[in-house]
Amino acid sequence: MRENGSLMTPTLIIVSGPPGAGKTTLAHQMAAAVGCPAVCRDEIKEGMAHATPGVTRRAGDDLTARTLPVFFEVIGLLLTAGVTTVAEAAFQDHVWRPRLTPLLGFAQARIVHCAVDAEVAFERMLRRSAGDRTRRVHNDPGPADRADYLRRHRAFNRVDLGVPWLEVDTTFGYQPGIAEIAAFAAGS
Repeated sequence: MRENGSLMTPTLIIVSGPPGAGKTTLAHQMAAAVGCPAVCRDEIKEGMAHATPGVTRRAGDDLTARTLPVFFEVIGLLLTAGVTTVAEAAFQDHVWRPRLTPLLGFAQARIVHCAVDAEVAFERMLRRSAGDRTRRVHNDPGPADRADYLRRHRAFNRVDLGVPWLEVDTTFGYQPGIAEIAAFAAGS
């Protein structure tokens, strides 16, 4: 946090990366280490699915479209209240920058970008889709989608807001480690 008169400006810790990069797991670990909430787009979508009978699983579906404003409203509410917040989603630059930029007026931002080997990410996605009922609302790839997923993974365009950023390799654990990531997120 930075001081702004007698109030402190909260920090928006943006956890980004391609699907299967381990963003949600890292976001929750960072939130615990920093001492703040984590707001995860997929978790909001999964919660909204309970009130959405017959949800379909496809890119750009209605549930996904309704999730985005809720996600940003929650983040905005927390930041304007002075709450340092971890926000987690894929955050591809061309899609997310227009929604993230207005939040920079309420918080200092730091980006933690998760990088992972494409094959490892694909296998993670297959495992989590098979073992997690809540994943039914996401457009996760199946075994036959390997080539398409690998192409999209390699074309991922990370968000760039002109703020400090740190790349974390999540292929086998975290490099750098959680203590270093949390120190970066806290501005140390």
